[in-house]
Amino acid sequence: MAASDRKIMVVDRSTLFAEEYFQGFAPAAAHDYQSLIRDHYFYELRDLAEKMPQYKQPIAYAIIVHKESHEVFAYQRSSKEGHYNESRLRGKWSWGIGGHIDKIDIENGDPILASLLRELSEEVEIKQYDDPVILGYINDDETEVGSVHFGLLYLILTSDRGVRPADAEIAWGGFMPVSQLEEISQNSEASVESWSEISLTPLKQALQRK
Repeated sequence: MAASDRKIMVVDRSTLFAEEYFQGFAPAAAHDYQSLIRDHYFYELRDLAEKMPQYKQPIAYAIIVHKESHEVFAYQRSSKEGHYNESRLRGKWSWGIGGHIDKIDIENGDPILASLLRELSEEVEIKQYDDPVILGYINDDETEVGSVHFGLLYLILTSDRGVRPADAEIAWGGFMPVSQLEEISQNSEASVESWSEISLTPLKQALQRK
C-alpha cells in the first residue's frame, strides 16, 4: 500500500471535546476519552487527516520505566531525512513510544492497545514488560503536530535493563533518571517533543505512587 493510501484512526474534534476541552494533560480519572474514542472513531487517509484539524488522530503514547530504578527510556529521533519521514519531529528528544492507529490494528482486538504493542515491537527491543497502564491524555493545540493529534498516555514498567532502539528512526536511546529528563527539557539548546514535556509531571506523580 502506498503511503498516500494509508488510512488511520481519527475522531471528530467536536465529538471528542463535546463535554470538556483541555489543553495540556488530563488525568484518566477526570474523563474517559479512551472509551469515547472507541465508540466514535473512523478512518481517514493520513495525508488528508494531517491537514484537517477538525479531526484528531488518537495516538497511544507509552513511557517505558525500569521497575527498580524508576529510570525512563528516553531517545533522540534521527535528524536524517532518510531515517525519519516526519520532518516536524526530526532530531527531537522524546520519552514516549507511539504511532498512528492503522486499520489492521482492529484485527487484534482493541485497536488502541494493539497499535501500542505493535509500535513497541517496531521501535524498541524489549524482552519483558507489564501490561500498559493508562495515566491520562495529552492535547496540545499550540503546536502544528499537536493540533491534529490526541495522546493516550500509558506507563509501561519493565525489569529489562537492555531496552534499546530497534528502528533507524531513533538515533540514540537509553535509560535516564527523571531529573536528567528535566534538565534536557530546560536546556534551550535541546529540542524536546511537546508531548514528552507535558508528560513529565504526571509521570513523576505516577512514579511517586509506586
